[in-house]
Amino acid sequence: MKNIVILGSTGSIGTSALDVIARLGEEYRVLALSANNNTDLFLKQIHAFRPRFAAVLNPASYEKIKDQMPTETRLLPPEIDSLMFMASLPSADLVISGVVGAVGFMPLISAIKAGRTIALANKEPMVMAGKTIMQECERWQAAIIPVDSEPSAIFQCLGGTANEHTYHNVSPMISRIFLTASGGPFAKYKGNLDNVTPAQALNHPRWKMGKKITVDSATLMNKGFEAIEIMNLFNVPEEKVQIVIHPQSIVHSAVEFNDGAILAQMGEPDMRVPIQYAITYPQRAPSPVKKLDLFETAKLEFFKPDLSRFVCLDLALAAARTGGITPAVLSAADEIAVDAFLNGQIKFTDISKLVYTVLRKTPATSGVATINQALEADQWARETAVEILKDGSYKKAVI
Repeated sequence: MKNIVILGSTGSIGTSALDVIARLGEEYRVLALSANNNTDLFLKQIHAFRPRFAAVLNPASYEKIKDQMPTETRLLPPEIDSLMFMASLPSADLVISGVVGAVGFMPLISAIKAGRTIALANKEPMVMAGKTIMQECERWQAAIIPVDSEPSAIFQCLGGTANEHTYHNVSPMISRIFLTASGGPFAKYKGNLDNVTPAQALNHPRWKMGKKITVDSATLMNKGFEAIEIMNLFNVPEEKVQIVIHPQSIVHSAVEFNDGAILAQMGEPDMRVPIQYAITYPQRAPSPVKKLDLFETAKLEFFKPDLSRFVCLDLALAAARTGGITPAVLSAADEIAVDAFLNGQIKFTDISKLVYTVLRKTPATSGVATINQALEADQWARETAVEILKDGSYKKAVI
């Protein structure tokens, strides 16, 4: 039996993971679940899967559900330590990290120090301090299996050549990584992006995801985050990563090896495929996902991203080149900016302006960011972004 911990069980990754586990059968058991504040769905999940541990981070949610637990489920206090505890459970065979944002950082570190295998969908920690995280994986013999469709596709293309503890052995044989992006709702949009509404930004043409990642997909910041993630995860330099807009989302990414051979992972756009692969790895199991019909998929498009139009992607790639704490600042500032956009405080195009203004204030650093440096940079960037949001200085930014 494989015991599975799911952090962020009510989000798109968590609900898909539970759907997969329910279909896989009795060999897969849910050991622990966490959520934030979607108490109705969380309670349904708890009563359906009867985990040994459960946790909600929102104190109000905790008070609402604390007396509704099954006898076999222990509800932990509403604090980050509870997620860290669940992520490091000795009986956990797999920890699925599906939480959003930097809140997943310390639970990930706890899972690594416990030597767990982590199915990672929460890309922010890999953006904030990915090189250090991979060093810690090697130190503690922990393993990271990427869950996002594109990093998972790269992992699958590497096949048996990759050591999931470090991946250091694959870089010399890689010539290029083609990191595909759907382009989001505005890939071919001809209108003024200043006037884009949250509803338009959340209308993704291919994927159903949480609000934060959907807006990041619309700005292409998410693709910048993924670029940084795979640079750190697979130990490849920026010049080996080529971002490709691919509206059909059939080719989930591809790897060109140094002999000129290119391996691509293809399939219908359904997150249950990479999630199930991470759960059953290294085996594959039957799936209810629609199979790809090559005759229906007659036309596939690929083109370069317009960095002058999607400035967030350009900012992310620049942050990757700068290194140090800059990617951590980028990630935190983006969280504040996206939240402000969704709340109607700023325009769609102000997201990049706010992030850029924070980046301009970032203290110069060198070398690889440590865990503490990344966390301190994250906090500094959030506070700075809130101040800039209040004083409106981001409006004067010229990028």
